[in-house]
Amino acid sequence: MDRDRLAQALMATFLEELEGHVAALNRDLLALEKATTPARAGELMNSLLRTVHSVKGASRAVSVGLIETACHRLEEVLAAVDNQGPAHPELMELCFATADALDDAGRRLATKQDLKGTPLEELLPRLEAAAQSPESLRARALVPTPPEPARPAPVPAPPAAATTPPPAPVTPASPPVTAPPPPESSAPAAEGLPVRVSAQKLDALLARSGELRVAGLRLEGRVETLEAVGEELTHLRQRLTGAEALVARRLETRLAQLGRALAADRRTLLQATSGLDEEVRRARTLPFAEGCAGLERNARDLARAAGKQVRLEVHGGALELDRSLLQGLREPLLHLMRNAVAHGVETPAERREAGKPEEGVVTLTARLRGGRVQVVVEDDGRGLDLGAIREKARARGLPVLDDAGDARLIFMPGLSTTEAVTSVSGRGVGMDVVRSQVEALRGNVDVSFVPGQGTRFVLDVPLTLSTLRVLLVLVSGQTFAVAGESVERLLRLDPGDVRRVEGRQLWAGPEALLPLSTLAQVLGLPAGTPRPHPSALLLSAGEVHAVLGVDEVVAEQEVLIRGLGPRIRRARHVSGVAVLPDGRLAPLLNAPSLVRAAEGRTAAVGLFPVAAAPSARRRVLLADDSMTTRALEQSILEAAGYEVLVCSDGQEAWERLQTEGADALVSDVEMPRMDGFTLTEAVRGSPRFGRLPVVLVTARSSDEDKTRGLQVGASAYLVKSAFDQSHLLETLRQLL
Repeated sequence: MDRDRLAQALMATFLEELEGHVAALNRDLLALEKATTPARAGELMNSLLRTVHSVKGASRAVSVGLIETACHRLEEVLAAVDNQGPAHPELMELCFATADALDDAGRRLATKQDLKGTPLEELLPRLEAAAQSPESLRARALVPTPPEPARPAPVPAPPAAATTPPPAPVTPASPPVTAPPPPESSAPAAEGLPVRVSAQKLDALLARSGELRVAGLRLEGRVETLEAVGEELTHLRQRLTGAEALVARRLETRLAQLGRALAADRRTLLQATSGLDEEVRRARTLPFAEGCAGLERNARDLARAAGKQVRLEVHGGALELDRSLLQGLREPLLHLMRNAVAHGVETPAERREAGKPEEGVVTLTARLRGGRVQVVVEDDGRGLDLGAIREKARARGLPVLDDAGDARLIFMPGLSTTEAVTSVSGRGVGMDVVRSQVEALRGNVDVSFVPGQGTRFVLDVPLTLSTLRVLLVLVSGQTFAVAGESVERLLRLDPGDVRRVEGRQLWAGPEALLPLSTLAQVLGLPAGTPRPHPSALLLSAGEVHAVLGVDEVVAEQEVLIRGLGPRIRRARHVSGVAVLPDGRLAPLLNAPSLVRAAEGRTAAVGLFPVAAAPSARRRVLLADDSMTTRALEQSILEAAGYEVLVCSDGQEAWERLQTEGADALVSDVEMPRMDGFTLTEAVRGSPRFGRLPVVLVTARSSDEDKTRGLQVGASAYLVKSAFDQSHLLETLRQLL
């Protein structure tokens, strides 16, 4: 290897080592700041000195004099901290600032930038002054209280592999470089020594393993084809005689032997690929705690800048997760942690007044739920200001439900309840970014809170990002894949299970009314041929559900998942591509995105066949005690070609229905003698009119009234405040 290539290799090793050392510095400095006993403080100080000494030696090996000098000065500052104790805040702040500057220097070296004029070079005089006279820090205010950070200390990426890097090579004149203690890892080791494997190589190996798995599944189809050929040959032999029958028998025997051998090869291939896949996954895993590295430092700096006391706790840190999953969760966790510190946790004075400890707690918890990972971020702060959220949502024209579900409005783009714009809040970004990033991992995020007690975000993501069990559906002649874990039920829709409320079509489930649409309508594709009992998927995204009709459910199978690539960063409702066993590609649909889209849809077009219109005019019985409303609705219905019988209350409507009959009933709710609810119950209890379409048009818009109207048997429920004549006519057209 020539000198230039050797220098590049040494620098790459040094930078990887530096990243781990900076994380170790932040971890030990945070622990030293909280140390309660001299023994613990001494243990942490020894660890810090070893880390700084390792960086100094390694930087000398790659001829980075600035880092070597800074580490030498930092050793002297740490000695001063040891003498005066961690209670000296200015010295501790200087140590933290040096760790940040070392991290900045490493990123600059990675992009071949010069270190002249960098934060590390600017720190050298302060380090030297602090080493010579620690008290000069306070006197000269060399390290002021940090302002609210415009750029928080970055969360370091997980290591390239789940193994500990070896020490950086050094020249004979250099002192030995001591690596940090190896983290727990499930990666294989050779003769007790950890082996470094780059993340890119592990990713490529996992991709090849997935392709082998798909090839094994494809062989299953080949075996079935061979068996079908054998059956055809058997039928042919039964019609032959003599020598031809003997030849056919030999071919049949050889074909059966080939089929058995092919099936055995398929089993062997699948067993081998399953084992390889498992080993590669184990090599790619890292503890959840490593994915949270850097968050505690961010929480500390942000809390100090805001005059708060906050403790970050990580539970389930030993849980091993895929490195790509941890990397995808880094930014959402950072957003949620910063939001908890900035908005959730109160100041010490506010917490004292509320009867809480002055120190707030932000907790990150990871746990397994079947084949998925649930990560919970919660704080013990003030909770959400639901009134302010609703006010901002109404100002932007967003639908407000006036229930606990309104808390999910914070995930809408641009919605912020903070008036002051800071580096942390007030720009209307953050929560929508969290949702989009979690959904890019084929997951979903939900929020709940208790006023005055805290807020809880739950991130639910799949355990693996490379393979997935999917449901394949056919829509408008195209095949789409939907994650099987997002499909709660397969349905056969019946017109009697459909309700219409304010122009929206809902499926009447056992426990709730759910938004109903077609997948073609949500995706903007041409509608398929209507069927009497179309297939549908009941999709779930956290606590939110929707029903989507499809043309056909094709199959359920395990597939290899591929990302969209850098050229297609965002595709509406699509999160990836499924590689099918036969080699075809199918778009992998984003279930949470589909559910949200279905919630805002009006009645689906072409879901059920439309009966041919008879030549005779349809008769509509109209009941309303308001003369003006009766006249308006009568004119609308007659203009649409209906014969209209007008009644002033429910009792009159019930009597005329029995004597004159009708094809549909349109009724108000609040009427004298007999209200609309009672009228509907009477109609549904009648053997003659039990299946008569009933549309309630009323000013009563509460959820309780809507629920009661549908419970007593109304086919549709329209609210006068949002009255649209097209909704009434379309509802009647579909019901009739």
